[in-house]
Amino acid sequence: MKEKIEEQANHVMVNTYKRAPLVFTKGRGCIVYDQQGNAYTDFVAGIAVCNLGHAHPGITEALCNQARILWHVSNLFYTEPQTRLAAWLVDHSFADRAFFCNSGAEANEAAIKLARKYFKENGQPQRYRIISMERSFHGRTMATLSATGQEKIREGYDPMLEGFDFAPFNDIDSVKKRIGPDTCGVIVEPIQGEGGVRTPENGYLESLRQLCDEAGILLIFDEIQTGMGRTGTLFAHEHFSLAPDIMTLAKALGNGLPIGAMLTTEKIADAFTPGSHASTFGGTPLVTATALEVVKTLIREKIPDHCREVGEYFKDKLFWLKERHDLIEDVRGMGLLLGMKLKSDGEPILKACQERGFLINCVQGNILRFIPPLIIEKADIDALIDCLDAVMGQFGSESDISAGGQKAV
Repeated sequence: MKEKIEEQANHVMVNTYKRAPLVFTKGRGCIVYDQQGNAYTDFVAGIAVCNLGHAHPGITEALCNQARILWHVSNLFYTEPQTRLAAWLVDHSFADRAFFCNSGAEANEAAIKLARKYFKENGQPQRYRIISMERSFHGRTMATLSATGQEKIREGYDPMLEGFDFAPFNDIDSVKKRIGPDTCGVIVEPIQGEGGVRTPENGYLESLRQLCDEAGILLIFDEIQTGMGRTGTLFAHEHFSLAPDIMTLAKALGNGLPIGAMLTTEKIADAFTPGSHASTFGGTPLVTATALEVVKTLIREKIPDHCREVGEYFKDKLFWLKERHDLIEDVRGMGLLLGMKLKSDGEPILKACQERGFLINCVQGNILRFIPPLIIEKADIDALIDCLDAVMGQFGSESDISAGGQKAV
């Protein structure tokens, strides 16, 4: 049956993903099961999506209850779940207004459009350029692709949308040099996830905030991966005691259902008027009722606190591994968005862990990214650390790993 599903998928689906040879059928908590009934401890969480794990009973109940009542009526009308979710996000953030869409890319698209329109509506139409960071990732639409600072992702889609400039992450002087009379904003991930789990140096985000204030431009935080408790606070920027002008969310907001959100202040939101931006499926009753239960559960069960505690434990364990294995170059990240940079290709390590029942992720070729459900426990982390220790011990030198080989045991 597994082979039939793989064969059929490869026959009928566009080949845009490099899939592992696994067919998953169910999940519970931090465990997912394949067709053969094999269990895997999930340290990927749907790419930082399932923060509350798989098949969470409270979220499942909220989804089923709403499914019996009302799924979709479009944004030509008001609905209670959408309004209540917007109110919750406003109450728990810097923002005054929320816009709902279906994905992180759409949320960033809305942020880009709003930044440009804000200045046009305020008599500065020449301000349309946005500064983004090298190695950033903001989405796959043409606008968000144009804002993404990775050539490998942009390759083949030229010409890019005009109006984006790039500066090295953590280089505040480079950002300052790129601000001009046509700049309308800066977009940045508080931690670059896809870019290699790169964290901000001391004072970097604070300096960005100051630069934007001095230049009279907008600061946009892409918290699609870092938001919803992933770093140990509800939003990552809370670690730095500052706020953006616009923030984008997605991924864990729906714990697996497709939803994105763009949050901003009253002053900036005024630039969007009826008909200026929209989304047919943005914030349906079905999705927002579920997402509302997600965010309430995050707070009620003190998930960010658990994430912070367990994340520190996990990071210490990764440093312990670094002391034991010369292959490891660096350990980085916050909360349960952690990375381990290797001196060679990470794919053989990923595959070896997968064979032992652990799902991990590799970005930028040599950085193992750990983004498990935030409900992960220390015992699960210990088991993964034991697995990584054994796998790295079985590999020989750095060159052996690059060749995919293992030393004799």
